Amino acid sequence: MSRIRKLLAVCSGVWLSVAGSAGCARVPGVEVPDVRTPPEVVVEILRLARVGPDDVVYDLGSGDGRIVIVAARDFGARGVGIELDPGLVAESARNARRARVGERTRFLLQDIFVADISEATVVTLYLSPDVSLRPRPKLLSQLRPGSRIVSHDFPIGDWQPTRVVNFTGPERTHVLSLWFVPPRYDPCFRTGRPVAR
Repeated sequence: MSRIRKLLAVCSGVWLSVAGSAGCARVPGVEVPDVRTPPEVVVEILRLARVGPDDVVYDLGSGDGRIVIVAARDFGARGVGIELDPGLVAESARNARRARVGERTRFLLQDIFVADISEATVVTLYLSPDVSLRPRPKLLSQLRPGSRIVSHDFPIGDWQPTRVVNFTGPERTHVLSLWFVPPRYDPCFRTGRPVAR
C-alpha cells in the first residue's frame, strides 16, 4: 500500500479519489464517481489486452470516453462506452468527434449491469472494490470465450487474473489485471475460479 499514493475514501456510499479531481456527483444510479485514468495508463490497459483493428472494446463506466477513443484512434479498434451520467456521454461524443473517431465509437447512456455487451472482444473497467465483482456473471455469460477483460486497480472478486501488471504512472502505481473468458465447457466458466489441472 505504501506505493499507492492515491488514497480512496468513502463519500456518501461511493468511492472518490482524494488526490484527483473527482467529487461526489449526484447522478441517480451512479455508484462509482468519475475518476479519470491517466493517458499513459489508458495506453497500457489497451496494450495489456492486445487490442487491434479486429477488436470491439467496451468500457464499462466510460467517463469522458478516453479509453474508447484511444482504442479507436491509436489501436484501430471499434469502441463502445457505457455510462450512466448523461453529461459524460455527451462529453464523450464530443471528444470522439474532435479525435476524428466518431464513426468508430459509440457512447450509450445505459446501466452497465443491464447493457448488452455480447459484441465486445475486450472489456475494460475501473469501478470500485465492491462494484467490480458484480459484472462477473454478465462477463462470463455474454462474452465469447477468449475475450479479454482488464480491470484497473480493483480485482473481480476472487477470480484469479491471467496476468497482473504494476504500471508506474505519473503520480502512483496502477494495478492492471487481465482475464480471458474461458471456454464454456471449462468448470471455471461458471464460478470464475481457476481449476487445478
